[in-house]
Amino acid sequence: MEEEKIDFRKASPETVLTAKKQVIAQYKAGKKPKEIHENVGLNIDIVRKTIREYKKGGMDALKPKKEGRPKGVGAKLTPEQCKWVQKTIVDKTPDQLKLPCALWTRKAVRQLIMEHFGILLPLSTMGLYLQRWGFSMQKPVKQAAGQNPKAIEKWMTEEFPAIHEQAKKEKAVIYWMDETGVQNCSNQVRGYAPKGHTPVLVTETKRMHVNMVSAITNTGRLHFRFYREAMNSDLMKDFLERLLKDEPDHKVFMICDNLKVHHSKPIKAWLEEQKERISLFYLPSYAPEYNPDEYLNSDLKNSVASKPQPRNEDEIQTSAEEFMTFLSEKPEHVASYFEHEKVAYQKVMDIDPKKHD
Repeated sequence: MEEEKIDFRKASPETVLTAKKQVIAQYKAGKKPKEIHENVGLNIDIVRKTIREYKKGGMDALKPKKEGRPKGVGAKLTPEQCKWVQKTIVDKTPDQLKLPCALWTRKAVRQLIMEHFGILLPLSTMGLYLQRWGFSMQKPVKQAAGQNPKAIEKWMTEEFPAIHEQAKKEKAVIYWMDETGVQNCSNQVRGYAPKGHTPVLVTETKRMHVNMVSAITNTGRLHFRFYREAMNSDLMKDFLERLLKDEPDHKVFMICDNLKVHHSKPIKAWLEEQKERISLFYLPSYAPEYNPDEYLNSDLKNSVASKPQPRNEDEIQTSAEEFMTFLSEKPEHVASYFEHEKVAYQKVMDIDPKKHD
């Protein structure tokens, strides 16, 4: 018995079709499968399968079937296509392109590619592309809808540089201040568990929180205070007075947001009395991401959320104080909040007169 002469796995479609036609010609001539196998040089099982196909569908059934995925499914992106996709997801948001997503996800980018190039990538492949391009899943910094881009631009290019120049003239130290609330319940916490077994996080049904006001410099100096009630003029004055005691040799330029109490009559009156010691400056409205202290607040909340759920306000404050005490001993960590791209406009400026005393 001859060994198989034709390997269908390597043969071209034309060769396969020719061999099958030879099988059917001999079958019509009355040859048995074993004889055809020996004459044509095909595996006996392939001979029998070919005859069955012929009986079922005639000669058309012998034609090679198209195998593999449909056109465009799983195809690779060209370098030019990769560049276009990267530029698009940097310059545009999904809603601007009428895609039903708020942020770019693997599914959103895959849909963009499918609509523009007709290429459907598996989600796992889409993730590999994004990783290769230097993209990663990140928690977004929220931007208020009422934010004024022109006011932001003016702040970065005109107002803050003027504050900086004035601080140098007066040998003042620039602080950035912000208030935040730390809750006992957080949506930020996540944990691994076996598939199909969602982890359970036992939480208090009553929502509780403590508040904190803090102020930082770009060299890592930090002041903070916790409080339970809403921020008011007395609390704010107390915080600023305590801070001034730690800055006996320099005037303080304090940058803060437009919280109502920051503009209150008692605060304005107190500032007038202390004008030789402190001046307040205000960020544009609805622009928290331009305050480096905002990133400290986010860090604090993540730290508290990563620990066992506090059962009361005292435990919330204890957990928060542990993190803030850690920060107070790590000025380089505090200074790292000024590395965020949104506050990079001030990073290169030397705004700490103590370095030159």
